Amino acid sequence: MKRIVFFVLLTALAAGLVFAGGGNQARAGAGSGITVRLLTDSTGIDDKSFNAAAWRGILEFFGDTWKNTKQRGRSYDVVTAQTQDMYIPNLMQATDEGYDLIIVTGFTWDSALTEVATANPNQKYMIVDVDWVGLPNVLEAVYAEHEGSYLVGVAAALKAKADKIANPKFGFIGGIPGATITKFEVGYFQGILSIIPDAEIMDYYVNSWSDAASVKTQAKTWYDSGVYAIYSAAGAAGNGTIAQAKEYRSQGKNVWAIGVDSDQHEEGIYSGTDSAVLTSMLKMVEVSVVQGLNAVKNNTFKGEVITFDLSSNGVGYSVTNKALPANIKTELEQTKQKIISGQIKIAATNAEAKRLPGFPQDLKALDD
Repeated sequence: MKRIVFFVLLTALAAGLVFAGGGNQARAGAGSGITVRLLTDSTGIDDKSFNAAAWRGILEFFGDTWKNTKQRGRSYDVVTAQTQDMYIPNLMQATDEGYDLIIVTGFTWDSALTEVATANPNQKYMIVDVDWVGLPNVLEAVYAEHEGSYLVGVAAALKAKADKIANPKFGFIGGIPGATITKFEVGYFQGILSIIPDAEIMDYYVNSWSDAASVKTQAKTWYDSGVYAIYSAAGAAGNGTIAQAKEYRSQGKNVWAIGVDSDQHEEGIYSGTDSAVLTSMLKMVEVSVVQGLNAVKNNTFKGEVITFDLSSNGVGYSVTNKALPANIKTELEQTKQKIISGQIKIAATNAEAKRLPGFPQDLKALDD
């Protein structure tokens, strides 16, 4: 934040003045003394997935909760871009308003952020899911999604074996193809194949982060053809898988959805506490957001790439669903430790995974 702006804001707050402009004006927050704006794509913070996790990180840093955002408009806020043409205007607005940190979520922001950050070298930015911007004023957070996805693949396969499913099939639904989503897909399938080497697996890309209707249709087609579990990494579009799994489980059909980014157990509840979401791959975006905000607060912020993996609690899996028995939870934890120790190595690209024995050669995943 420019010193003159920061001084004016502090002076006005101390004097008890009320600012015009509401949440669009960056103001120093209680306790932290810094301000942050989160910029998201059209799915917003109600995607119950990726953007929601980033928002939770901001709330955690400022000591607020989802239902009690008392410092919103003073210390932090969020702006949703309904279309990608708004990416640069939203970035410029936040930059002009002098936020100490501006956070964008997802690789669709890379070009816009590069342009704006290059033109504003004194502004601090953070981008989630990108490691190729390479500017001194941009913190880039990436994740070992393939590690967490391997574990939910193991969970799905173990549950299929426990249910004595003959010739189980497993599906993956992606949003927009790219290297990040590929890590989800290939990690998931490697986890499944480690338990059921001859499992039938298939993938589909909806080419959207919001088209839940198309995902629901695809999920129905797959479930009807005998697919046991579907893992979706498609932003808010992935909620279509959960919706179809809920519908079918309420009818007594033994199918599962696997959540992503956040614990989507509650989104899968169809009766009492029964959920159609067997487990979720936890991408702890909130951990990286808190780390970025602390770097600004402690004056240690610098442009760098930080990878958040299992060992740093950057990714994980949920065990909320009571349908996961204790023996599966135990095996998952043992597998997690083997990944952390390096005993289990997981391919992070489709090209690398295709060199593994028995790995399918015709997936639609892209490595960029």
